[in-house]
Amino acid sequence: MKPILVAVSVILALATIPATAQTVPSPGDRVGNPVAADATQDSTTAISVVAAKDADTAIAGRLRGIYRELDGLDSTQVSADSGVVTLSGVVAEPGDMDRARQIALRVDGVVAVQNNLHRDGNVSQNLAPVMGRLTERLRQIAQMLPLLAIATLIIVLFWFAGSVLARAKSFWMRISSNSFLADLVATSVRLLVTLMGIVIALDLLGATTLLGAILGSAGVIGLAIGFAVKDTVDNYVSSIMLSIRQPFRANDLVVIGDREGRVIRLTSRATILMTLDGNHLRIPNSTVFKAEILNYTRNPERRFDFVLGVDAADDPGEAMKVGIDCLRELPFVLAEPSPGGRLAEVGDSSIILRFVGWIDQTQSDWFKARSTAIRAVKIALEGQGFGLPEPIYRLRFDSGSPLEIARVDSQASASTPKVRVALSPQTEDVSVENDIETKVKEERASSNAEDMLDHKRPIE
Repeated sequence: MKPILVAVSVILALATIPATAQTVPSPGDRVGNPVAADATQDSTTAISVVAAKDADTAIAGRLRGIYRELDGLDSTQVSADSGVVTLSGVVAEPGDMDRARQIALRVDGVVAVQNNLHRDGNVSQNLAPVMGRLTERLRQIAQMLPLLAIATLIIVLFWFAGSVLARAKSFWMRISSNSFLADLVATSVRLLVTLMGIVIALDLLGATTLLGAILGSAGVIGLAIGFAVKDTVDNYVSSIMLSIRQPFRANDLVVIGDREGRVIRLTSRATILMTLDGNHLRIPNSTVFKAEILNYTRNPERRFDFVLGVDAADDPGEAMKVGIDCLRELPFVLAEPSPGGRLAEVGDSSIILRFVGWIDQTQSDWFKARSTAIRAVKIALEGQGFGLPEPIYRLRFDSGSPLEIARVDSQASASTPKVRVALSPQTEDVSVENDIETKVKEERASSNAEDMLDHKRPIE
């Protein structure tokens, strides 16, 4: 009896233990079938092995409903088998094939998509979508016409307001006494007001993103253009600085670099001179701004100088005294600063003397005065017995004695007393020549061209 009871107890105990299903992979599955091994390791990417007819029907029905609502995909045929979707039919545009595939992949339960769609080569079928889009665009434009008209009106009104502000020159001249700067400020104000109108108009049309893209592109393009027109910008900035500094007046006799002439006008691009030959000379303002400017008109007193040579045997001090006395007697030479002279160089056969004198440019012409002074001092020196030497060449012979002719002549000339002859200064016409100055005045009076020279502003 006891063995029977023990056997029954064991059976009841085994019946109460929960059943657990353990699958022990065979060696072939672990080694010879790597696919099975990968499937057991990554369950998230595994494909269900349970066939679901209801799921395939639901997938196909869902896709058909979606495609019917989309233009260009309404004729797409859909079938599903074990989660594999097959698409067939024709589409009008190449992009519709990929669009249909992407939509199918987004449906839950789809394992793969077999895309058998192809493009229809029929002209009417391909032209219909394009005409449809064109019709839609025209309809949208027609709906936007009232807003476009209002936006255009806003831009025109702001541009008109900016132009009115820019034309108020008296107001801008009160802000800046420089006419060129006043025009620059007025132009900037007109541009800013117009840009404000454009921003408001684009905001009304809902195209502020377009404005941002345009401004971004304009920045890049502006940088490239800035490098391309660097010289032009440099010239424009130099024009602004010259209009502020006012380095010269109209009709001033100036030397800019190595170019000399009288100033006609200063424009926003160039400084225009009339050379002493009566020709027009245009110098870019960037060159004028960087160049050394010599203005002869600012100071009415101007000095002239010249050199003359006397014989090496003459007394240079006496020769300088004769020349200075001659300059003092010339009526156009100023007493203050007084004329002078100095010994410039002692050569082999001559002594070079430099004489200086001052004139009033408003009363005497510099070129005429200098020419007359040279002539008067030369005559005075010759009249007092000072010879203006000619080149002398001394010959030396290695064999024999030098020629005695030159030595005898030299001794004779040294023993000959100097003949001092008094010479009264000759009065010649040294009046100011106003031919070029008159031409400049006539041209300025007859022309209304741009001029940034302002005689009311202090000169630099």
